[in-house]
Amino acid sequence: MTPVYFSFTSAFTLGLTGLAFHRTHLMSALLCLEGMMLSLFMALALWMLQLESTAFSAAPILLLAFSACEASAGLALLVATARTHGTDRLQALNLLQC
Repeated sequence: MTPVYFSFTSAFTLGLTGLAFHRTHLMSALLCLEGMMLSLFMALALWMLQLESTAFSAAPILLLAFSACEASAGLALLVATARTHGTDRLQALNLLQC
C-alpha cells in the first residue's frame, strides 16, 4: 500500500472512529462526517486520475456536491437544535419527541 492510499484510508478510519466513539456534541459528529466525505473525495479523484478514464470523471464532483449539501443540512439542523434545546449535546436530545 502506497503512503498516499494509507493516508486516505487512515483519514477515513479516523473519521469513522471519531463518529463512533466521540459523539458528545452534534458539531463534532458533523465534522467527523465531513472528514470522511473529504477523504472519499480525494481518494476517488486520485483513482480517476490514475485510471485516466473520462467515463466516471464526474463522480468526484458529484461526491463533492453531495458533501456540500450534507454540510449545509447538518449546520441547519445544528442551528435548529441549538435554538430549541439550548445546546448541541447529543445526550440532551430526545429523538422520540416531536
